[in-house]
Amino acid sequence: MGEVKKGLLSLVAELKKIEDVDEHGLRIVLLGLDNAGKTTILTSLALEEINCITPTQGFNIKSVQSQGLKLTVWDIGGQRAIRSHWKKYLGSTDLLIYVVDSADRKRLEETGQELAELVEEDSLYGVPLLVFANKQDLLSAAPAADIASGLNLHTYRDRTWQIQACSAISGEGIQDGMNWICKNIRKK
Repeated sequence: MGEVKKGLLSLVAELKKIEDVDEHGLRIVLLGLDNAGKTTILTSLALEEINCITPTQGFNIKSVQSQGLKLTVWDIGGQRAIRSHWKKYLGSTDLLIYVVDSADRKRLEETGQELAELVEEDSLYGVPLLVFANKQDLLSAAPAADIASGLNLHTYRDRTWQIQACSAISGEGIQDGMNWICKNIRKK
């Protein structure tokens, strides 16, 4: 397993050298705990079929066009073993998307701690934050307002932030999040 991680990290280093292919592309990092729905959201944004999603074991990179902007989105796995490497991906980030499984109330504290650590990173100072409160199609989902409160989003005063209720499966709320991204990227 250790050799796989080392190989993955060296691949990441190489990809980082070539990631800014289009000088007008904007870099978005997509994070959240495992099983939150990050890859499903990204696949939906890329207008691809979502019927065959598997857990991300490293990262995915996709270019997404929205409202005349080219967005390069880095989707990074959320397993506990990978989270310690998240900060390696944060340089030159224009916007952070954090995905929360709204139906997994047991992990709300854990996801809040991870997000709090992320926003403390120097490389993310002032970077706009979009939180997708995913899986709103499930009966057990907490409302987005409860997620915002549980994550203490109101304490983030050094950045513009938004919480967006969504369902990655149905696509509901995803375009609203993209509209917010495009509006706030242009301001930045």
